[in-house]
Amino acid sequence: MSDTVDDVDLPYDEDEASQQEKIRALEERLEVLESQNEEMRDKLLDANAENNKYQQKLERLTHENKKLKQSPLFVATVQEMTDEGVIIKQHGNNQEALTEVTAEMRDELDPDARVAVNNSLSIVKTLSNETDVRARVMEVTESPDVSYEDIGGLEEQMQEVRETVEMPLEKPHMFEDVGIEPPSGVLLYGPPGTGKTMLAKAVANQTDATFIKMAGSELVHKFIGEGAKLVRDLFEVAREHEPAVIFIDEIDAIASKRTESKTSGDAEVQRTMMQLLSEMDGFEERGEIRIIAATNRFDMLDRAILRPGRFDRLIEVPKPNEDGREIIFQIHTRDMNVADDVDFESLAAETDEASGADIKAVCTEAGMFAIRDDRTEIRMEDFLNAWEKVQAESDEREDVSKTFA
Repeated sequence: MSDTVDDVDLPYDEDEASQQEKIRALEERLEVLESQNEEMRDKLLDANAENNKYQQKLERLTHENKKLKQSPLFVATVQEMTDEGVIIKQHGNNQEALTEVTAEMRDELDPDARVAVNNSLSIVKTLSNETDVRARVMEVTESPDVSYEDIGGLEEQMQEVRETVEMPLEKPHMFEDVGIEPPSGVLLYGPPGTGKTMLAKAVANQTDATFIKMAGSELVHKFIGEGAKLVRDLFEVAREHEPAVIFIDEIDAIASKRTESKTSGDAEVQRTMMQLLSEMDGFEERGEIRIIAATNRFDMLDRAILRPGRFDRLIEVPKPNEDGREIIFQIHTRDMNVADDVDFESLAAETDEASGADIKAVCTEAGMFAIRDDRTEIRMEDFLNAWEKVQAESDEREDVSKTFA
């Protein structure tokens, strides 16, 4: 801060000072005042900038608060345009209602148009009719680099999957000659890491059909009716690209047993499941669409989704036996520089209760042990040490999950 005017000493006596000295003293005072004015101007600019920042924050918070106080909007479809108004059908609960609209809004609406309605079922705004872009990005355009040769110890499961998915698409005449309907869907269940997703990837690699992948958790939405709409759009995309295969991973996220819970979240999940059930086995023909689903919580699934007609094949994918583990070790070490002392049969016997994912982790860790020792060859000792490390990490994860359960 500069000196104030009072701090400046006058270099003259009022009675004796010359006119020149008085001018010089006044100039010094003027410089002090100008300096103080400049500093005050800078402070004012800083204060205005700070004020603008808080004003913007206040406006944003006010807008968010206003949105939170608003009633939620629901998705609905225009069923019919009448002289009295517009008949709409709300998604989720299929409630129909006649509502009035302005002349301007009426010009924007057509039958089958999607609209947003409030609690009074009054149309608030129109929504895009295009298929949800999320459904389209789930289409697999490039085949995964997984083939049936990359899966070990699941020969019986692979055969059943191929019979259910590939054969009806590639040789439909065989089913016609026999006079039976081909299986419509297959559910893979078993512990984590046993190869359920790999089986689906192998199908995507082997078949020429359009492959659409999704996770059950992606269908769970906070907006009422959006989960059910995404299910409809997924099957619509599949119909546009027949023949098609839809793979639903973690299906227990939307197909768990129905409860008496009244929360809006549980109700929305159940709406989504009901739409999935309808698409799988409703009045409309599904066409050349096959469904593969996977879960490691078979006990949580609703009985309605397990009945024949929706999933005709329930295939358990267990942890591999000793012969299966040996094959999996050989698969994952095909491109590895393995020493002559490595005995896959002994490793298979040593790694009891290991899943396919565990064996892959063991192979990776064994390679890391060799790299740490600055070696390019992986020895039997590396695999044994890797198995101990994988077991320890698995036990640690279980302890942590129990702690936070």
